[in-house]
Amino acid sequence: MRVMDVVNEAKGAMRASEVFGTPYEKNGITIIPAAKISGGAGGGGDQQNPQAGGVGFGVSSRPVGAFVIKDGDVRWQPALDLNRIILMGQMVAIVALLTARAIVKASTKRR
Repeated sequence: MRVMDVVNEAKGAMRASEVFGTPYEKNGITIIPAAKISGGAGGGGDQQNPQAGGVGFGVSSRPVGAFVIKDGDVRWQPALDLNRIILMGQMVAIVALLTARAIVKASTKRR
């Protein structure tokens, strides 16, 4: 597979139709889900030996929210990423504990 083939595949995986999901309607409310898609591609090789080298690409996506259409009004409803919230809470707790430890150590050295 050539580098440009991989790049074209990566571009195809990251098009707008992949960012916005299929709209669906229920009880007069239309919902259009949205996601964040990111990715990249790369490759390398040797001009004297075209068979040497390699290519690859990766794509990642995560939900970010949805547009909610009701009675002609559109509003954005962000997605709640509970895993990210828990991770941030853990990081804040670790930083707070390390800071408290440093304060306690500094105050005991002064005595």
